[in-house]
Amino acid sequence: MSIRAVFEPAPSRSEAAGTLVLRDESRLMLQRALPEDAQRVERFLGGLDAGERRQVAESLRLEEGDLDDFLEETASSFGGEAFFTEPEGGGPVSSFAAYRLIDDERTAAIALAVLPELRRKGAGSLLLERLAVLAARRDVEKLLGAASADNRGLAELCRRSGLAADESRSDGRVTYELGVEDPELADSPGGLATRVFTAASMQSLFRPRSVAVVGASRNPDSVGHRILTALLGSRFAGPVYPVNPEAGHVAAVRAYPSIGEIGAEVDLAVIAVPARAVPDVVEQCAEAGVKALVVITAGFAETGEDGRRRQDELRDRVRGHGMRMIGPNCLGLIHTDPEVRLNASFAPRMPPRGTVGLCSQSGALGIAIIELARHLGLGLSSFVSVGNKADVSSNDLLEYWEEDADTDVILFYLESFGNPRRFARIARRVSRRKPVVAVKSGRTEAGGHAASSHTAALAAADTTVEALFRQTGVIRADTLQSMFAIARALTTQPLPRGRRLAVVTNSGGPGILCVDAAEAAGMEVEPLADETRNRLRELLPEEASTHNPVDMIASAGPQEYRRVVEAVLCADEVDALVVIYTPVGLFDTGAVGDAVAEAVEAARTSGGADKPVLASIIGGEQERFVLESGSGEQVPVYRFPEEMGRLLGQAAGYAEWRRSDRGSFRDFEDADLGACREICAEALRARGAGWLSVDEARAVLESAGMTVAEGGVAGDEDAAVAIADEVGYPAAVKLASLEIVHKTEIGGVALDLENGDEVRGAWRRIHERLEEEGRLDAMEGVLVQPMLGDGTEVMMGVNQDPLFGPVVAFGLGGIHVEILRDVAFRTSPMTDRDAREMVREVKGFRLLEGYRGHAAADLEALEEALLRLSFLVDGLPEIAEIDLNPVFACRPGDGYRIADARIRVEPPDERRP
Repeated sequence: MSIRAVFEPAPSRSEAAGTLVLRDESRLMLQRALPEDAQRVERFLGGLDAGERRQVAESLRLEEGDLDDFLEETASSFGGEAFFTEPEGGGPVSSFAAYRLIDDERTAAIALAVLPELRRKGAGSLLLERLAVLAARRDVEKLLGAASADNRGLAELCRRSGLAADESRSDGRVTYELGVEDPELADSPGGLATRVFTAASMQSLFRPRSVAVVGASRNPDSVGHRILTALLGSRFAGPVYPVNPEAGHVAAVRAYPSIGEIGAEVDLAVIAVPARAVPDVVEQCAEAGVKALVVITAGFAETGEDGRRRQDELRDRVRGHGMRMIGPNCLGLIHTDPEVRLNASFAPRMPPRGTVGLCSQSGALGIAIIELARHLGLGLSSFVSVGNKADVSSNDLLEYWEEDADTDVILFYLESFGNPRRFARIARRVSRRKPVVAVKSGRTEAGGHAASSHTAALAAADTTVEALFRQTGVIRADTLQSMFAIARALTTQPLPRGRRLAVVTNSGGPGILCVDAAEAAGMEVEPLADETRNRLRELLPEEASTHNPVDMIASAGPQEYRRVVEAVLCADEVDALVVIYTPVGLFDTGAVGDAVAEAVEAARTSGGADKPVLASIIGGEQERFVLESGSGEQVPVYRFPEEMGRLLGQAAGYAEWRRSDRGSFRDFEDADLGACREICAEALRARGAGWLSVDEARAVLESAGMTVAEGGVAGDEDAAVAIADEVGYPAAVKLASLEIVHKTEIGGVALDLENGDEVRGAWRRIHERLEEEGRLDAMEGVLVQPMLGDGTEVMMGVNQDPLFGPVVAFGLGGIHVEILRDVAFRTSPMTDRDAREMVREVKGFRLLEGYRGHAAADLEALEEALLRLSFLVDGLPEIAEIDLNPVFACRPGDGYRIADARIRVEPPDERRP
C-alpha cells in the first residue's frame, strides 16, 4: 500500500521537512537538502546505477558538472529546491528529489532517484506528490520529467500520479508533462495527514498478522463457525484463534475462553456474538491490544432509534481505544493477496485474485456479488461489506484503495451516502488515478413530497447523485451486471483515446445492434479510411462489406478474423474495436477466439497499441469470458453485442474526464458575504424560517455581485408609477409576495405597460384580485421593472439538500423549466469547469449559441453567475433555496438580468438528512 507524505514540520528544515509513511508502515524522514548535506547526497547519487546520476542532471536541465553546484551552493540559487530522505532513526540517504524553475517560472523541471527496494514501497509516489504540492504553492502550473524511453518506472509513476500527464518522445528520451494547477493540490498539511492515517489505519484490517474469531461456535450453522471455517479454508497466512468460553476446540483448532487469554498478539478480531455482548467484547479486545474489529453482529442502527444509540456508543468506544471497525451488521471482508489470503466473511469460497477493490453496502447481496464476480472470472484484490458503516465507511475504503498498489479499479454498490461532500472531495482526486464505478440504488422518488420552488422540485435525490458522479469522474452503472461488465473492460484493456469505434463481425444483425447502442452512448461509427478499406478488400471475398461495421459474412473463419482484426486495429482512424462472432457451424469457436487474441497481440506492436478491444461470441455452447493471447493480454468476451457499445461509451467519457482540464474554484473578492449574512440573519430573527421579501432577496443577490434587473418594490400605486417613470417604458408589474409562488395563476403579472395609467391599473387589478381571494395579507406590494424582452430566458437556482449540501441548477427559463425539465445540476462547491459544462449540457443550449436568427447569449456571464451562486450558498448555509426564474441572458458582452428572485432561509441546524 502506497501511503502519501505526512506533513510533520521540522523548523530547522523548513516546511518541506516531514515523514513519509511507506506501504509497509515503515517511515522515512524527508529533509530539505542544505549545503552541509551535499556530500551525503552526492554519495547517494554516486552509488546509483551507471547513467542514473546523469539522468538526474539532464532532468533538471543541468550539465552533469553543474549538479554538484546545485547541491553545494544551495538549489535555491538555481531557482529550485532539493530534498532527500533518510531512515527514521538516521542513516545514509535513501532517495533524492528536486525541482528547478525554468522558462517563465510557471514550469519546473523535476528529478527523482529512489533506491529499488523503496520504489516497491511507494517512495517515488510520495516524493512526486511532495514536489507537486510545493510547486502548486509557488504558482507553478506544470512539471517536466525526462528519462530514457526504456525507463518504464518513471512512466508508470507519472501515469499513476493522478496529475494530468502528456508524453513526448525525442532522440530516445521521453518527456512527461504533469499539470499541477489543480484545486486538489492545495490540500493543507492536515489534509495530507488525514489521508495518510486513514489508509495506514486500515492495515490491520486488510493485512493482519493474526485473527481471532470471538463467538466461534461448534454449531456448523452458526455465524461464528462459518467465519472460522472460511478463515481456515482460505489458508490465512497467520494464526487463527477461536474464542469460545464453553469449548476447548472448535473445528479442530484450540479455542480460548476470552481474547485476553490467547497470550499472543492479535491484530484483527471478528466479533459474532449477540448485540448485548458486543460492548464487553470490544473492551476485552482493547485490553488485549487488538488493532481492528469486524463486527458481524446485527441489532444496531438498522433496528431503530434505540439501536442507533447503541451503535453510536459502540463507535465512540472503538474510536476511543484507537481501533478501526467494519460494521456492525456486515458480511465481513476478504483480501486475496497470496501473502495474506484473508476470508473473514460469510462467503464460502475466495474470489479469484485480481486488481478490483469491491465494496458492498448490502451484506445479503455481498455473497451474490462475490459469486457473480467469480462466475465472470473477475479477479478481486479485496472485498468489504461495510454494513452500518459506524466507523469504516465507503469514503475510507476509497482512500485506502487509492493508495493500494494491488487495486486498479474500484467498485461500489451503494444504498446511501454517509458523507457525500467528503465522497466528492475524495472521488474527484481518486478518479484521476483509478476508475471508480458505482451502482447507486434508490433512483425513484417514491414517497416524495411537494417542493416549494422550481429548483427544489427538480433536484430529486437521484438527480443529485447523478450530478455528484458526473463532477467527480465516477462511472455510474445501472445494474450489477453492467458494473461488472465495465470493470472487466477497465481491468483488461486500455482506455480509449477517442470515440471512433470500428466493428468487425461475421453477421450484420449483431453488428448493427452494437452500433446502435454505441452511437446512443456517444461513440462515433464512421466509414473507414480508403487505405484501410483497400487493405480489407484484399483479405475478404467480394461479397463482404468493408464499410463500418466490417461484415466478413458467415464464411469468415479463423484466418479471416486473424487478418482483418489486425488490419482494422492498426488503422489510424480507429480508437476502439469490437469483434463479434456468431457461430454458424462452419468453424471451431475456440479457434476463432484464439485467432482474435493472436491478431490483437500482433497489432499491439504495429499501430494498435493503447486501443481497447472487446469481443462477443453469440450463442456459443461453451461460455468463454476472455480471449487470452500468448503475451497474457485478455480480451473480455460479452454475451450480447449491445452491452459493448454502451460500456465503451462510458469508458470514453471517463477517459475524456480524466484527460480534461480540472477547473478551478473561484473566490469572488467583490462579493460582500457579510452583508448577505446580515440580511438573512435579520429575516430569521424577525420572521423565522421562510422566504425573504423581494427587496431582501434582491439585496442579497446584489451584495453577492449578481446583476438584478432595475426597478424596485412599490407599496402603493403612486410609488409603482414613480418607479416605472424612473426605469422607463414599457414596464412590467409583478406581485411581490412571501407566500404566493406562481404569480401568473392569480393574475399577479402585467407586461408591456406603456404609461403611468396602465401601471396604476395593473396595481389595482392585482390588489383587487387578492382582495377577492381573501389573500390581501400576502401582498407586500408589486415589483416594477422595465421589460426585458431582449434575451433568452433561463433559470438558475439552488436547493440545500440536507445530505449533499447545496445543489445548483441551470436550464431554460419561464414555464419551460416545468414542462421540459431541461435542467443541469451540480453539487457545490463548483469549479469553473462545472459551470461551463452545465451551460452546455442543457438541450436548449443551441438557443444560447444563436439559432436561426435568435441572438446568442453571453455564456461567460452565465457561467460566472452560476459560480457566484455556488460561492454565495457555500458561504451562507442558512440559505435553503434560491429560485431565479426568469433570468434574461443578453447578447455577448451584455451579461444577464435577473427578473424574478426568491430566496428561502432556515437555521442550518434544523436541516436534517
